[in-house]
Amino acid sequence: MQTFDALLREAEAAHGHLCAGQILGVRLAMLGCQRLGIDDPKGVVNPIDRKRLVTFIEIDRCATDAIGVVTGCRLGKRAIKFRDWGKMAATFVDLAAPLSLQGDTPVYKAIRIAALESSKQRARELYPQIENKNQQQMLAYREMPDTDLFSEEWVAVPIHPREMPGYKSARITCELCGEGINYDREIRRDGKTLCEACATPDARYYQPLTPEDFAAISKAGAGSSPPPACEHC
Repeated sequence: MQTFDALLREAEAAHGHLCAGQILGVRLAMLGCQRLGIDDPKGVVNPIDRKRLVTFIEIDRCATDAIGVVTGCRLGKRAIKFRDWGKMAATFVDLAAPLSLQGDTPVYKAIRIAALESSKQRARELYPQIENKNQQQMLAYREMPDTDLFSEEWVAVPIHPREMPGYKSARITCELCGEGINYDREIRRDGKTLCEACATPDARYYQPLTPEDFAAISKAGAGSSPPPACEHC
């Protein structure tokens, strides 16, 4: 495992700035790897370790980038699974050996680690003289013991083979829109093979604009929203 300072520099470069969330994410991920006995998650020296880990992340904020840096898990490698629960928490799954089977789905040992809400108050107690919340937490989170920062829970996580990194599947064409579908995400309905967007159009995250809608928007001018502020800045 790289040192905390080395990983924090990488996290800062990946995220674009350094904040308390980066420190929290680096420490959280280092602790998860430590609990699983994974010393080289990016496989720099030991390629076997690189294939042992899948990480479930429960929030899309600053710490998420840091967790990816430490673990080497990436969305594009299918080694990060995002669950939008709005919690500063992550579950680190050890793929070394399944615990059991649920039907055709292996169940793996994992450690779920969540940031304690009390850690913010503890940071205020440690550095009351620092008014800036981000600076206060950045200093405190570097030195606070793991027990003051995180809760830990051993859990079992089922992961179907089709959700695993490296899974190969046939590419299916949606009979309605003509787009390709990967990883067995097709839906068969009324005798047709459809993508999720065509099978459940009301549930998709986007809605197509009619030419009239697009013309009206273009004429009015689409305003842009300011970028969201860092949670810790």
